[in-house]
Amino acid sequence: MAYAIPLWTPPALPVAGSAEQFPVRRIFCVGRNYAEHQKEMGGDGRETPFFFLKSEFALIVRGGEVHYPAKTSNYHYETELVVALHKGGRRIDVKRANDHIFGYAVGLDMTRRDLQQWGKDHGRPWDFGKNFDESAPCSELHPASKIGHPSKGAIWLQVNGKQRQRADLGDMIWSVPEQIAFLSEHYTLEPGDIIFTGTPAGVGPVKPGDELLAGIDGVTELKVKISPAL
Repeated sequence: MAYAIPLWTPPALPVAGSAEQFPVRRIFCVGRNYAEHQKEMGGDGRETPFFFLKSEFALIVRGGEVHYPAKTSNYHYETELVVALHKGGRRIDVKRANDHIFGYAVGLDMTRRDLQQWGKDHGRPWDFGKNFDESAPCSELHPASKIGHPSKGAIWLQVNGKQRQRADLGDMIWSVPEQIAFLSEHYTLEPGDIIFTGTPAGVGPVKPGDELLAGIDGVTELKVKISPAL
């Protein structure tokens, strides 16, 4: 097949302990999935889950340097467990959802909070607040065949060595299998889809020069340094 322009390299995440790469098809992100974060964002209770998408080209593989984005003065971190699917489907049974998971990573759902809030206030989409260049730093993937399916364990973030977020995966309002089952009622999930599964309380702003260290016990860690805007 001939293409009118050169074909780009598909986004992919490295697989820990292997030379293999995991190709990423879509990035789904769930909102307000930890009770305390839900409260700090104005929610209350076990509301129906809601999702938004980021471009797979927003990935920054293994973290490292992330540039302060354009058109914001309120740039936030959100630490998340990332789930990668190696099997898709429709109307997936929650009891079988883990069978669709290839592995897990640590990700940061970076957010232009002021642009997100403007969208909320004006009844507009969140895309400019959530889906932008370098907005999805992500660690390498750790296969479930090696680490199992983490449902408990600390999820945390430090900024310049000071703790900003800390909770337990068990604090999720909607578990990972429940998220997969819910999404599969609205989309045909495909191999290569990944899910950012929500962030704990404690989200806040960062500025150029700040160093972030995010981690999930039993999974891995992710380091990011915020560089000046391009």
